[in-house]
Amino acid sequence: MGWLSRPEGSDAVKVPGGPADVDGVTPPTGGRRRAADAPSHVRPRLGAALRRALYRPLAEDDARVAYWVHHVRLGVLLTEVGGLAAMGYAVVTPTSGHLHPVLLGVAGLAVLGAPLLFLLPLAAMMRDARGPLLFYGWSAGTTVLVVIGTRVDGGADSALICLLFLTLGFMSAAFQPAGVVAMGGFMVAAYLVVDVLPEPRVSGLFVAFVMATFTMLCALASANAWESHDRQTLLLRTHETLAATDPLTGCLNRRAFLDRLHAAIGGAPGRTVVCLVDLDGFKGVNDRDGHAAGDAVLRAVTTALGAAVRETDTVARLGGDEFAVLAAVAEEADATSLAERIREGIARVGRSVGVTASVGLTVVRAGDDDHEVLLRADQAMYRAKAAGGDQVGGRDAWLQTETATDHSA
Repeated sequence: MGWLSRPEGSDAVKVPGGPADVDGVTPPTGGRRRAADAPSHVRPRLGAALRRALYRPLAEDDARVAYWVHHVRLGVLLTEVGGLAAMGYAVVTPTSGHLHPVLLGVAGLAVLGAPLLFLLPLAAMMRDARGPLLFYGWSAGTTVLVVIGTRVDGGADSALICLLFLTLGFMSAAFQPAGVVAMGGFMVAAYLVVDVLPEPRVSGLFVAFVMATFTMLCALASANAWESHDRQTLLLRTHETLAATDPLTGCLNRRAFLDRLHAAIGGAPGRTVVCLVDLDGFKGVNDRDGHAAGDAVLRAVTTALGAAVRETDTVARLGGDEFAVLAAVAEEADATSLAERIREGIARVGRSVGVTASVGLTVVRAGDDDHEVLLRADQAMYRAKAAGGDQVGGRDAWLQTETATDHSA
């Protein structure tokens, strides 16, 4: 149900037992045995941790999707500007990269290839692991092009390596801290292997050191950014939950119930029912035992309602001692069975204090609005209460074709 939160179960702890030897004696499980067993338990956990650190979906809502799609657009623009700058550099530089066909080729590939990213389903990719993979692949491809261009332009002496700093700084916004470290490490290693180590120079080693340091700074910035995003998301979700929850019982409040009812009205007619529940004898509990006892009854009723419905159904407190249930059903028998379960469950928990329930049942029809549905349920509930309470009113709701207007039994 939307209002229930179930505690997560914990995995049972398994104690390994060794097989008996030929004398029927079970060998002890020493440190060597535990060390041998450890990898089978550690590897899945390590793999899951790496997936969370490297492939976390970037967006969970439309606003966040729009943000990352815009980020891709800016990245394409930055890639094209960098490629054009590299082509201009190849034209005017007096180094070995002057008009070099390889340098011109990799620069042109960046300019022409970056817009092809717009052919991908970017909005859908940002919601799953394909989003991070896009940025990883993009960063890796750019790194390969830059280190190749740097190599033909003189290796460690080339100024083109500065393009990798732009790439890492821009792409790190999309990576988790572990992803920043991984991609920055790849950039440093590629630069060292392709551009520096063939002809080692202090200047090249210094650039590699600065790049590694810049990677750590980007990782710290990434950690702060994701922590801030997670904190803000948690705050918004908490606010939304509190705004939709009845503080006393923990189930949905009236506004949240009306929102769900409004959404259900747009579905298939005759497949959704509303049970309006009003407690009989509740005022006597407050008058006799005090409001604390009344609050305890309301919480017990909420628990009983939760036990009577399915996980997909909705339970809400509309106010005072009035509750409502919204449920999808297949046929009339399911609706009347649900209403009876509700009545019986409340009678059970309220027996000791003399509390029962009058339940009004109605079916959501095509063309209904919120007011009409609640009015019919209210009328059915009052017919049950007028008949003595602890009853279900509206058992013939499935056969009705017009809105009921009669408030008498």
